[in-house]
Amino acid sequence: MNNSFFQKVYEVVKNIPKGMVCTYGEIAKFLNAPKMSRQVGWALHQNPNPKTIPCHRVVFADGSLSKAFAFGGENEQYKLLCSEGVTFKNNKVIMDKHFYHLI
Repeated sequence: MNNSFFQKVYEVVKNIPKGMVCTYGEIAKFLNAPKMSRQVGWALHQNPNPKTIPCHRVVFADGSLSKAFAFGGENEQYKLLCSEGVTFKNNKVIMDKHFYHLI
């Protein structure tokens, strides 16, 4: 995978505000690569700096969390999102309330 694509993903993710989430697919579409949502996930799995690139704010389209959250697992992603005020229903982010539109 092209390192510049990963860098573009990181720049997009840095702009997701606290208390909001975005999806892998939305990020891929924003980068004019609508079929590359899985590669967005790969980029975030290799996040070089979780303190400045909040990859925990990226979720699946249905609001569910990644079972393979790279920095501590699904429970850690849940804790981080809750600490920012993100709310859940049936173990999924309430997307109507917390979805951050890039476009």
